[in-house]
Amino acid sequence: MRACRLLVSLVLLTFAAPGWSASAQQRAPDFDRMVQQQAETDKALRDAAAGHYQVEKISYRSSAGDLDIPAWVFQPLQIRGPKLHPALVWTHENIRGHLYEHYIPYIREATAKGYIIIAPEYRGSIGYGQAFYDAIDYGGKEVDDVVTAADVVVSKYPAVDPERIGIIGWSHGGMITLLSITRNPTKFKAAVAMVPVTNLFQRLAWKGEDRQHQAIDPANRYGGVPGTAATNEVYKARSPLYQIDKLQIPLYVGVTRNDQDVNFEEDQQLVDALRSRKPFLATTMIYDNPPGGHTFDRRVDPKTWEPENTREQRDSWNRVWTFLDWNLDPYNDAKKSSDK
Repeated sequence: MRACRLLVSLVLLTFAAPGWSASAQQRAPDFDRMVQQQAETDKALRDAAAGHYQVEKISYRSSAGDLDIPAWVFQPLQIRGPKLHPALVWTHENIRGHLYEHYIPYIREATAKGYIIIAPEYRGSIGYGQAFYDAIDYGGKEVDDVVTAADVVVSKYPAVDPERIGIIGWSHGGMITLLSITRNPTKFKAAVAMVPVTNLFQRLAWKGEDRQHQAIDPANRYGGVPGTAATNEVYKARSPLYQIDKLQIPLYVGVTRNDQDVNFEEDQQLVDALRSRKPFLATTMIYDNPPGGHTFDRRVDPKTWEPENTREQRDSWNRVWTFLDWNLDPYNDAKKSSDK
């Protein structure tokens, strides 16, 4: 069953990624199957909690004011006390995705360190029916959905220290992470963006304007493809590359040269901009040819949920945890907290 769920997840990764095929675009979404898959994923995330973390699924109103957002909350087995734990807003990949089972080993590791995680299933995610699916607002209200999660985890979970909120995301979730911290420069204390979508102009130019526009903007909220002053401004506002000057917090970005989804030529622009314009805030890492390319850091054994454990995967997570632990201090104890 686990292997089957992972296979479905991998199929959805191909189907739902910003570069999905034209034939896939024409396929009618199977909402009943998505709901069934969500139920299977829910069970896997709950079953994986035993001996590792506390888990619950909540819902909250997005600050955009028009939609209730489902979210997972994962907490350490032992809560140390009020305001003694940092929190991470955990932002899943794919414009048509959800919180996948392949995050299980990393959620376990995070909660073991002392992090409390909130993982919002932002609008457009699969498994929550057609209205939620059709509410997709790529780079728009979905960012509000994710940023709201930071306020929710502070207000609903007394163990969270409001001064130690981080955010992490992959691929499309990496793009949301970058937009979240540049639109809300002081909301978070640190951020990690892995293989993030960076420049929508290049993405459309390289992967097909009409196909990409249909994938990311089926409701035509942008007003069409780039080419007019109005549409250009929309694409620019939703492209993290053009927001770098707004960065005010520590940021780690990891990319790969063999990425076939977010091509290195797209992410290299972000890396170069950060290195030249935000060298004291941004840390970047370029991997050469890791197994899996775009998904190299998230590949797991579907039978055990253990990481694939390649040297690049190990190195990536070592860097991510070192960066987050330095900036969010998950080992902070009661004495340190009382001295604040």
